[in-house]
Amino acid sequence: MDNTPELLSPAGDRECLEAAVDFGCDAVYLGGQSFGMRAGPKNFDMEGLADAVLYAHDRGVKVYLTCNTVPTNDEAAAFPAFIAEARKTGIDAAIIADIGVMAMTAKYAPGLDIHMSTQVGIMNSETAKELYRLGAKRVVLAREVGLADIARIRKDIPADMDIEVFVHGAMCVSFSGRCLLSKYLAGRDANRGACAQPCRWKYFLTEETRPGEMYEITEDNKGTYIFNARDLCMIDHIPDLLEAGVSSLKIEGRAKSAYYSAVVTNAYKKAIEYAVKGEKLPEAISGEVYKVSHRPYCTGFFYEHSDAEQYYPSSGYFRDYEFVGTVDRWENGILHITQRNYFTVGSELEVLPPKGEPATFTPAEMFNVSGESVTAANHAMEKLTIPCPAEFPPKSIIRMKKNK
Repeated sequence: MDNTPELLSPAGDRECLEAAVDFGCDAVYLGGQSFGMRAGPKNFDMEGLADAVLYAHDRGVKVYLTCNTVPTNDEAAAFPAFIAEARKTGIDAAIIADIGVMAMTAKYAPGLDIHMSTQVGIMNSETAKELYRLGAKRVVLAREVGLADIARIRKDIPADMDIEVFVHGAMCVSFSGRCLLSKYLAGRDANRGACAQPCRWKYFLTEETRPGEMYEITEDNKGTYIFNARDLCMIDHIPDLLEAGVSSLKIEGRAKSAYYSAVVTNAYKKAIEYAVKGEKLPEAISGEVYKVSHRPYCTGFFYEHSDAEQYYPSSGYFRDYEFVGTVDRWENGILHITQRNYFTVGSELEVLPPKGEPATFTPAEMFNVSGESVTAANHAMEKLTIPCPAEFPPKSIIRMKKNK
């Protein structure tokens, strides 16, 4: 029996969708113009959603639509028309966090697979089984569920019910993403996709008899940002997830860049392949997740000895590599690229092909669209040609290590 899990990648817009698909995901999750938990990304209108489904399905990739906000009465009234129209685009499933939305989906989009979101807070097999009885095909477990409990849930639920877990990306300070901080402090409701991420802000203490006097929270070995969560990273622990019976490995990041989607998808796809074959994951592959913008990594709540300390002393990111371009094509020893960030002749560049291994080269010269020799790529989205003996396929990513 094939125990290869699905790799599920984020797609905040069309560029991110293509990156995730081209770099190896088995499914993408994305949002429409409403009812999704990420209001910041561009997301997809119905025409864009239909085009996205066509692009993904032509390449054997499934599309899951996020309908995981907690709607008000007025919002709920608009949902039947939304989900019925979305169903016509050919989406493969809807990700849902509300029982009423679940019932409306079954009624107005009959036959559409229902995946219950991590926002539901599913911690045990009894909840999973009841959701199955109500029509759920998959449960996205609460992020607080450990591997031992995942294995117990897998044994107790129907064999044809899927288990999905987050394996990489940002973690929320609140239980499974149910947070009121943003609504209270910024007037932006996290449960409607508008989170302002106040958990990343810096906080001070005040004393009631000393108004206006602020005292920075003293730093200890857990830092000063008391709500600030590390990022999740399970790339070195895929075999444990397979053993627990996880059906789908989910990468967080619908608000992240296409570069992020491509690099992390590529790395986890290879990690899954090594895990299924029972082979040790090379450090070169696990190291790929350090070449995107990230916070310090941890393994979340998967292990009893979890290092899911949410605190670290900065709200910033680590970013050691810069995304500097994409390959348009290679012809007769010439690389045609689109520039994304600054680099120069003599810069050591690293190219990551879709579903391939990275390789380095150093341009000795390059030319603009007028055929003029240039020494620097300093115009956004500029088309350039670079003599390069190695052939790289279209959509390959070009990046450069940052100087420290």
